Amino acid sequence: MAFRFYPSLIRFPKLSRPSSFKPTTTKPTSSSFQTQSYLLLQQKRYANGYGGGPPTPGQVAPQPGQPEDSSNDNATESTRDRTSDWRPTLFKMFESAATTVVSLFVLGLAGYGYHRYYKYLVLQKMENAFKPGDPVLDLAALDKAPPPNPVDNDNEHWIRLKEQQKIDAIVDGSDRGHYHLLIGEKGTGKSSMLLDAMQKVGGEGVSMFEAHADPEIFRIRLGKALDYEFHEDYIGSLFSIRGPRDTTALLDIERAFNKLEKIALRRRKDVGKPLVLIINSTHLLRDDDDGRDLLELIQQRAEQWAASNLITVVLNSDDYWVYERLKQYATRMEVLPVLDLPKNQAISALIKYRARYYKEEPKSEILEQVYEKIGGRLSFLNQVARSKDMLHTCDKICRAEKTWFLNNCWILGEEMDDDVMDQQKYASAAMVLAKALVDQENEQESMYDPETGRILPQIPLHKAREIMTRADFIKDYDHINIFTIDAQAMVRADSVPMLNAFRQICNEEGFEQHLQATLDRISAIESLGRTREIVAKDLIGNVYQIHGRADRGEGLRISTKSKADDEKD
Repeated sequence: MAFRFYPSLIRFPKLSRPSSFKPTTTKPTSSSFQTQSYLLLQQKRYANGYGGGPPTPGQVAPQPGQPEDSSNDNATESTRDRTSDWRPTLFKMFESAATTVVSLFVLGLAGYGYHRYYKYLVLQKMENAFKPGDPVLDLAALDKAPPPNPVDNDNEHWIRLKEQQKIDAIVDGSDRGHYHLLIGEKGTGKSSMLLDAMQKVGGEGVSMFEAHADPEIFRIRLGKALDYEFHEDYIGSLFSIRGPRDTTALLDIERAFNKLEKIALRRRKDVGKPLVLIINSTHLLRDDDDGRDLLELIQQRAEQWAASNLITVVLNSDDYWVYERLKQYATRMEVLPVLDLPKNQAISALIKYRARYYKEEPKSEILEQVYEKIGGRLSFLNQVARSKDMLHTCDKICRAEKTWFLNNCWILGEEMDDDVMDQQKYASAAMVLAKALVDQENEQESMYDPETGRILPQIPLHKAREIMTRADFIKDYDHINIFTIDAQAMVRADSVPMLNAFRQICNEEGFEQHLQATLDRISAIESLGRTREIVAKDLIGNVYQIHGRADRGEGLRISTKSKADDEKD
């Protein structure tokens, strides 16, 4: 007989509450509350048939007559449990996203603010560079003479050049609409006049720097003059902002000119005068691709700024090649030649200087000899005026110029080795041109002009190249201050002491024979280099005939013929 067990038919006795039981008024703790919740949950599961048996001891049994929960309540409870599981995850995701967005916003705002501040600071520093006061004025010695007598209130420069008024108008902004090229020999006073003009305006609106052959050093000096760091102090990378990329010096100079143009536009509205940018010693730039590109960049900007009256560019050069390069594209360029002082002005300056600082009046014969030896070159006059024995100083200057010429261009004669032929070509061409100038001086009717004083012999540039039979050497001679080429393309000796050296060398006994022997030796070496030797071996019993010319591209052909044919011929 089989028995079936029905747990739902089991009835447990009803538990009665003791009469002495009183409900507690103490607030249930969290642990007691969790225990009661667990018991209620187990009771519901048992009442719905999930328990599978009677309640375990400690569980609260379902009370008779208590309604059973429906399946909807179970679904709601499970949904509530799942909801309580993903809500904390969603909150953490939202918190992380909000933190990231706020961090990026703060970083972007800080980076943008720094970038704007840096650009403002760059323009402000560059604008301060054109305010009164300039480092060049502090470093340069404007007064070449000893300090004046304390009782003498005359503080003017002891030599005044006629070009000074023109340069003063350029520097103070009165002369506008052009850019200027100062060209002249070394020591004629170009830089001194520029510094004197800057001192008169206190450096306000003017910036000056020295050029250099290396574009990188040129870039650094330009940045120092404009107080521009080329973004080398930029720290935008801290905010993930990339600064200007590393590039060539030429592009950095272009960026500096862009900033300078903004300052000039602002200044024109406030002051109404253009800025003045002076580039001294422009001849130090190399006459190669880099140097010509840099000079072309400067000229393009100078033309643009001159047309709009923004910036006046002043270029100071000792060499002719700068003028030759700029002339190709110049439309607003003005050339200001700076030459030696005329005789009357040079002698009067010496008299004024000696009377002012040495309390003496030199004799006219001595002054004539001084001018005959050194001419009106300002740097030479400055040395002579400071010395106690002026004639001795003049002789010293002439010896120095002669030594410089001989060290660079002396010829070796007929016994020279063929390894030095290239250098001797350079030297012999200079000697030939020096002799041509001395010969022209001997043919001149007058060596003095009532206004200008000493007249130096000069030859047109194309004629000088014809005399030397070389067209490339003359620029090198100009660069080392042996010959000079003026703005009218006339070639002459660099100075009066250099012309005196030419005269002394060419008038030496046997100089013409020595020069001719050197030229003959150079021709012989060149002829030997152009000669080709043909060696024919084993010529037995026949007569050989050579046909054709190699210089015409025909080639050489060798044929044989009998002695009888040769006798007939």
